[in-house]
Amino acid sequence: MRTVIQRVTQASVRINLSETRNIGKGLLILLGIEDSDTLEDIDWLCGKIARLRIFGDEQGIMNLSVQEVGGEAMVISQFTLHASTKKGNRPSYIRASKPEIAIPLYKKFIEILETELHKKPVCGEFGADMKITLVNDGPVTIVIDTKNKE
Repeated sequence: MRTVIQRVTQASVRINLSETRNIGKGLLILLGIEDSDTLEDIDWLCGKIARLRIFGDEQGIMNLSVQEVGGEAMVISQFTLHASTKKGNRPSYIRASKPEIAIPLYKKFIEILETELHKKPVCGEFGADMKITLVNDGPVTIVIDTKNKE
């Protein structure tokens, strides 16, 4: 499981050019799923995201989690996070899970993240055409891969 996490002052997703969903201060989480991902990966990643101290405290030091600042979370499925550009110029997405594997893991990720954050995340729609807008705060952008726990 691979994520790109951005600290935002606001973010929105427009789904299929109709419905728009928004958050204020919080985290925009782009989530890529591959076939080898497990429930253990989801548990570890959701806990890591919930406790990630990337918000400023009273002294402006990144020392607070999204929970501690009362922030929100937005989760967007992003199969292109598993793109391989090793050969040629057209990325290969062979490592990205097909919907029959990815959708149940995506739903489980959202469920466990909600438990960790004590707040329901705003979500995109798996497989839909989505337009994302955001104001990256900082900018702060963190990449986490459960196969390379640093």
